Amino acid sequence: QVQLVESGGGLVQAGGSLRLSCAASGSTLSINDMGWYRQAPGKQRELVAVITGGGSTHYGDSVKGRFTISRGNAKNTVFLQMNSLKPEDTAVYYCVHFGPFDYWGQGTQVTVSS
Repeated sequence: QVQLVESGGGLVQAGGSLRLSCAASGSTLSINDMGWYRQAPGKQRELVAVITGGGSTHYGDSVKGRFTISRGNAKNTVFLQMNSLKPEDTAVYYCVHFGPFDYWGQGTQVTVSS
């Protein structure tokens, strides 16, 4: 079992920044890939960013150049730095821990006002 605790969501004006954090505990290893997905009202869940245990990163097309995913020194924490936020970034953001079973966090709301 893996537990994920997300934090850092909130309300921000367009052009602003937010930093999301996700801490994993339980049966987690530093080699596990972790990432962020998001889901806006009425839309399908979409990939935001993934970081592998080795530090490689992958981003969804809509956030490339604006968002940065990274891992903390303890490796069981992942961050999502979101810059130049747009109203269309408004969504619930979910942290994901990939492995034999995928574990999802409870989600944190990000709202970008125009």
